[in-house]
Amino acid sequence: MEIGCVEINNLLPTGKTFHKYVNPTHPVHKEAFAVHGLSNEFLKTKPTFRRVVNQFLTFIGDARLVAHNASFDLGMINDELERLDMPPLQNDIVDTVEIAKAKRPGKRATLDALCSAFNIDTSKRTLHGALLDAELLSEVYVELRGGRQYGLSLLGEDNAPITIDQLPAARQRPVPLPPRITAEEREAHAAFIQTLGGEVIWKEYR
Repeated sequence: MEIGCVEINNLLPTGKTFHKYVNPTHPVHKEAFAVHGLSNEFLKTKPTFRRVVNQFLTFIGDARLVAHNASFDLGMINDELERLDMPPLQNDIVDTVEIAKAKRPGKRATLDALCSAFNIDTSKRTLHGALLDAELLSEVYVELRGGRQYGLSLLGEDNAPITIDQLPAARQRPVPLPPRITAEEREAHAAFIQTLGGEVIWKEYR
């Protein structure tokens, strides 16, 4: 009934999204309507999966897909592809439920629970919506990967960790930049430091 995708690159959103409502061609169950709020009257005006499938496949291309309880989403999409005599998705799949269970054993791994654990704002989420859920999941995925604070642990071509001493030396400027302060300013600063008295740390810097 609804497809929502958010593109991220290097754990940052690119701003590209894909969102379509889809006519399921059969009535919506009352229990499902209570979850997503998409009525039969609303959905019957939307295109069928056959009409949007190529747009969807073009958007995802061969990218790695991240999904919450991925087997459910993958099963639904592949069933629809099979009905259209199209091959199943061959993309690499990352299941954030499995990552969450490994990183937070014994704790709930629902999207709501993870948003709460990582202080992600869900105030706009009164009902389940594919695009909004994808946006929230992209934030959860970033947090499960350690957030956007990159460390100094790098991987080489063989995925072996690279230590700091293996990194190439920083390039030096052939001509050093001129100082940004004058000799008079340097002397005035030194004189001020002397007025602080005691063994202040600033006396160790020149």
